[in-house]
Amino acid sequence: MAILKIARMGHPVLFQQAEAVPDPAHPEIRRLVADMAETMVDASGLGLAAPQVHVPLRLFVWRGPEGVEALFNPELTPLEGPAEAAYEGCLSIPGLRGEVTRPSRIRFRGLDLHGEPIEGTAEGLAARVMQHETDHLDGILYLSRMTDLTKLGFTEELARAQPRE
Repeated sequence: MAILKIARMGHPVLFQQAEAVPDPAHPEIRRLVADMAETMVDASGLGLAAPQVHVPLRLFVWRGPEGVEALFNPELTPLEGPAEAAYEGCLSIPGLRGEVTRPSRIRFRGLDLHGEPIEGTAEGLAARVMQHETDHLDGILYLSRMTDLTKLGFTEELARAQPRE
């Protein structure tokens, strides 16, 4: 396994539409997933999309209930319920966080690491991470989802501004 270089905001790979993964079980794809998982954990991320490591494929890894999980060719559908505003960070935009409103519950479908269909629902942080990573597959950074740029700041400054209990 290897730690991969993470593309930062401004790199063209982050603004293009990723291509479908034809065979998730291919050995090169499995190696990519292992490297992405190691990279995400090393960077203390909650998720990592393939375009963030300069690979324009529709694949992301995230910290799921069973540990690090992978989803190929994801399709997400918002479910009924309220949208939630929360601060997001991104490994491709180090040091910044911004408030983004997203559906709090989603249905997801795609392929697992063996190329088998998988589907389910996610809510809360898991839903947010899956939406954030799927945005990367569509060439969208969270900054484009922000409606109030006064809710964007450096992570350290935002932490200092939080009321102490």
